[in-house]
Amino acid sequence: MSEEQNAIAQMRAITISREYGSGGGEIAARLAHKLGWRLVDHEVVVRVARELGVSEADAEEHDERSVSLFSRILISMQSIQPPVYVEASTAPILLTNEYDYRNALNKVVTAAVDSGNVVIVGRGSQMLLAQRRDVLHVRIVASLERRIQYVMSREGLAQDAARSRIQAKDRDRARYLQAEYQRDPSDARLYDLVVNTNVIDLDSAVDLINLALERKAQRLPVTTGELGPVVGLPRYPTQPQDLRPPENPTK
Repeated sequence: MSEEQNAIAQMRAITISREYGSGGGEIAARLAHKLGWRLVDHEVVVRVARELGVSEADAEEHDERSVSLFSRILISMQSIQPPVYVEASTAPILLTNEYDYRNALNKVVTAAVDSGNVVIVGRGSQMLLAQRRDVLHVRIVASLERRIQYVMSREGLAQDAARSRIQAKDRDRARYLQAEYQRDPSDARLYDLVVNTNVIDLDSAVDLINLALERKAQRLPVTTGELGPVVGLPRYPTQPQDLRPPENPTK
C-alpha cells in the first residue's frame, strides 16, 4: 500500500453537502467508486425506515426537511394532553415521533461512519460529524443558471419547473440545517473544501476532493494546538501599512 493510500485509510468518511443541481450527488457516487468506499445516500432513508418500523415513503417525507411549526405545536400538546388518535392513513410521522426520526437518522449516520470508508450525502452530516477530524467535509455549489441546465437535462423538466424544483430543494435543506443545528449550509466555514462546478468538471472535482482527503489525513497526527494558517509562518518584517490606531471613544 502506498504512502497516500496509508494516509487515506485513516479517514473514516467524507460528507458531501450540495446545492441542488450542482452535480453533488453524481460527484459523491464517482468519488465512492474511485476510492472503493460505500456510498450512503438514499440508503439513509431505507435504514431510518427500518429503524422506526415505517415505510420508505413515510421516511422519505421527512428526508432533509425540517419539522413544521404546526407539527411542533402538536408534539408539545401531546406531551401534556392525552394522545390524539387519528387514522393511520392520514397521520404523518411528524405528529408523534419527529424526534424519534431525528434520533434514528443520527444513529444511522453515526453507524455508517463507525463502519468506515463511506461517502455520506447530505442529511446534516457535516454538522453531526463536525468534531471528528477523521472526516472530510465538502460542499458542492454552482450558479443557479448552471444548475437549471443540469436539472433540465437530467430530469427532463422545462426551465421554470427546474428552477422551482431547485429553489424548493435548497429551501428545504437550508431550513432543515437551521432547525436542527441553527446553521446555514452555505457557510463555507462548515467545510474543508468548497468546489464550484460552474467550470470545473465533475471528474476534476472528484480529483480535488481526493487530494483534500489525502492532505487532511496527513494532518491527523498533528495536535490541535499546532493546526491553523499561522503554523510555521514567521512574523511580517514590518507592520502592515494600513494598520490604524484604535479610535478615541471620547470623540
